[in-house]
Amino acid sequence: MPTKTSRAADACSLLDADHRSVKKMFKEYEALMESKAKSATQKKRDLANQICLELSVHAQIEEEIFYPALRGAIKETDLLNEAEVEHGTAKDLISQIETGDVDDEMFDAKVTVLGEYIDHHVKEERTEIFVKARASKLDLVGMRAQLEARKEELLAEMTGATA
Repeated sequence: MPTKTSRAADACSLLDADHRSVKKMFKEYEALMESKAKSATQKKRDLANQICLELSVHAQIEEEIFYPALRGAIKETDLLNEAEVEHGTAKDLISQIETGDVDDEMFDAKVTVLGEYIDHHVKEERTEIFVKARASKLDLVGMRAQLEARKEELLAEMTGATA
């Protein structure tokens, strides 16, 4: 996944690149929901699996690295508490999607609601959490390298690839 942005290459820009990538996948999924082609069912399953994988890895690197560092660097941690609760709810939906049958009438609804939920979460991160992170004394450029390394490790673990 490309991570180039016009912003400085810091932890927030890496996380935001993930946000944009997943947003694009949700839009692709939405287009597939309109398709009557027989191949659309398998494409939806594959895309839903990719969305779930990307979101699971993203949430884990935030929870392991980004949020704990930010907790130590800012005073107002209520936003981080909310973000972690949102992660929990998203993980529940991800689990339902991963184990669900694409032909189930609720499958598309679950993917759609997950997308809407992620949109809300991303908006709060962009407008509030990332602003506070960038105003803190954290080494966000150094943290980006940590996040990238952990992300690669998790993707390899979750996809069964060898590093």
